[in-house]
Parts: sequence; C-alpha cells; structure tokens
Amino acid sequence: MAKLVIGISGASGATLGVEALKALRILGVETHLVVSDAARQTLAQECGLSLEHVRELADHWHPATAIGAAIASGSFRTMGMLVAPCSIRSMAEIAIGVTSSLLTRAADVTLKQKRPLVLMVRESPLHYGHLKSMAELALMGAIIAPPVPAFYAKPQSVEDIVANMVGRALDLFGLDTGNWHRWGE
Repeated sequence: MAKLVIGISGASGATLGVEALKALRILGVETHLVVSDAARQTLAQECGLSLEHVRELADHWHPATAIGAAIASGSFRTMGMLVAPCSIRSMAEIAIGVTSSLLTRAADVTLKQKRPLVLMVRESPLHYGHLKSMAELALMGAIIAPPVPAFYAKPQSVEDIVANMVGRALDLFGLDTGNWHRWGE
C-alpha cells in the first residue's frame, strides 16, 4: 500500500491538512500524521477540531516529540511528504536542516531520500528571508506549493477552494482526488 506522510504545522489553513487526510483515505493511501504543537491550537481555533479528532482521520499518528518514529528514518518507505499548511518556522527549519520536531525531521529525511516534499507555505506578504528559504528548498528538491485559489474553477464555496488546493497538492504525488477542476477540462 502507498504511504504518505502528512504534516500539519501551526500556520493558518489547518483545514488543508484535514482535507488532505480525508482525500487520502478515500484514495486508499496509508497516512502517517505528525502535528506540530502550534497546529493543535490552529486546528481548534480554525476548524473546531481536537487533536484526537484529527488523529482519527489518519492511519498512523506520531507525536511531534517522537524523534525516533519510523517517519524519521530514510529506510521507512513513503511516497513523500505533504506539509499542509507549512508555517514559515517549519519551512525555515527544513531549509537550514536544523530540525526541532518530528515534523521538520521527517521533512528533512524526505529531502535527503530524494522523495517529493510538498510544502503548502501559508504566509503573506513575504520578505527576502522567506523567499531565500523557499529558493534554497527548491534547489534541494522541495516543491513550494502555496495554497492559492484557482478562480478559473468558479468555486461556489470555501470547501470548493480547499478541495481544489488540496487536489492540486496531491496531484504532485500522482494522486487524483477527482474533485477539483483542471484547466481545460
């Protein structure tokens, strides 16, 4: 069975990670979830969800402090990792390789193993330091995929916008949720 690591960091947009977990369950992809401490608060504030509820959406949950978890090892085979949303702090840790949690360690391992790492960086506006970190990550092989709405799809709700952004992110792993509008289709 295909496995994908999902990281939810403390940036606004926690619904992106939640919706990714739901879509991956439908697709039959085994999920390994790690949630940063800051994301717990964001999940509660933005989505009204407890960590326990979000953990139930994943096949496997790994505490952010569990540095020895399987997802921290390159020998643990996965399709890669999606960080949705990705905070600037998490992005910066991954860019410099000094990781302080399982989320950023798993992302670092994903890069070193040359597996797809998709970062849905959620911040605006960006200053030079942010852009420099993004450029460094792109040079290392990460895919920077900010959650940007596709208005050509004529979304009717916030849910439509989220489905489109999550669908586009999962498409980068070769996974088709079938619930988002592609240009020209």
